[in-house]
Amino acid sequence: MENLNAMKADVLEYAPRLGEEVMRVANVTRGFDKGQGELLVLDGVNLSLREGEIVGLLGRSGSGKSTLLRIIAGLIEPTSGEVAYMGKPLKGPAEGVSMVFQTFALFPWLTVLQNVEAGLEALGVGARARRERALAAIDLIGLDGFENAYPRELSGGMRQRVGFARALVVDPTLLLMDEPFSALDVLTAETLRTDLLDLWTQGRMPIKSVLIVTHNIEEAVFMCDRILVLSSNPGRVIAEIRVPFKHPRNRLDPAFRKLVDDIYAKMTARQTDEKTKKGLELHSWLPHVSTNLMAGLLEMLTAAPYNGRADMPEIARSLHLEIDDLFPIAEVLQHLDFADVREGDVFLTPAGRAFADLGTQERKALFAKHLLRQVPLAARIKEVLDERRGHRAPRVRFEQELEDFVTDDAAQEALDAVIDWGRYAEIFSYNDKTEVFSLADVEA
Repeated sequence: MENLNAMKADVLEYAPRLGEEVMRVANVTRGFDKGQGELLVLDGVNLSLREGEIVGLLGRSGSGKSTLLRIIAGLIEPTSGEVAYMGKPLKGPAEGVSMVFQTFALFPWLTVLQNVEAGLEALGVGARARRERALAAIDLIGLDGFENAYPRELSGGMRQRVGFARALVVDPTLLLMDEPFSALDVLTAETLRTDLLDLWTQGRMPIKSVLIVTHNIEEAVFMCDRILVLSSNPGRVIAEIRVPFKHPRNRLDPAFRKLVDDIYAKMTARQTDEKTKKGLELHSWLPHVSTNLMAGLLEMLTAAPYNGRADMPEIARSLHLEIDDLFPIAEVLQHLDFADVREGDVFLTPAGRAFADLGTQERKALFAKHLLRQVPLAARIKEVLDERRGHRAPRVRFEQELEDFVTDDAAQEALDAVIDWGRYAEIFSYNDKTEVFSLADVEA
């Protein structure tokens, strides 16, 4: 017991040694003008970054994480609010800020060395100094020996290492990372995270602060000193969490697992409070989740050992799912009244249990009942088709109705989702070639 208490005390006392402020974001809002109103992507965001810390931006799709990152980099301007870098207002691309992208963004016609040199060349660094610094960065990131290789010859993990070398070679003050590991397989991502943390903790990188955008809760807890949790549509900071663990961190440590669970609880609690209590509206954002995924999760939750209730982090680990994979499934099941999500747990409703036990046609009938009752957009399409002569209606008719309230992309995703659900429930059909809804089983 004494050893356990000592370990807890050691963990709780840990905090990085922080220096001066590198970046401050104050009341930043970003919106897009849509008709008479403005569609907000970010709303009143505040954050600061200090020397000696890694900060994570954690949120689901639609939370504006990448938009905020580009505002901090000076690539786009906020609609309102202020951004200060090294104590001065940020105007345009920030000098001393580098970014690593999810998609590697390498020049395929250049070698590894030439890709790393490209940023220095743009800064006007001479050829000799450029080559020396690029070779040093390549060696630092573990790519020595691949200087003359082209991106097509490299694995995904090695290509991302080139991205890191290119970001570090300019000796940045602040390193921004936009989901840098999400395009990699699990083992490669873990190796690259660990190597990067080793360089950071050993003080071998020139950077003073790191901001990483992610939708992977475990990744955020594994890497970061602080985590900012963003809500979705629009993005707001709903929680700031200090991670009190020393590096290297043990994912299996009970304290680590509890913090992951707590963050899941915070994110699901927000959904329940704001969305579920008032229900969906006609123009509500709908994630495009297949009925196969919904049915699979319901069947899984019905069986042992869950028996109708499961911890979301446990499900995510067992199925190798991340936030953007698991949350939309649970959220749609919640909207359809087949499940309830509370404090990081998923509970089956009586209807959810019934669905899992029914045969194919009975499932379709139950799904149709809940779809028309719980999803106003599906009910709206069915209502229009029932009223129209010929029982047909063009897709554009519903797109225009939605686009008065949401972005074009959100309207498209909502319609695509409802088309799939409506087809499965057999409440209407849709011809993708003519883009026409119909009550006929087969549209001529």
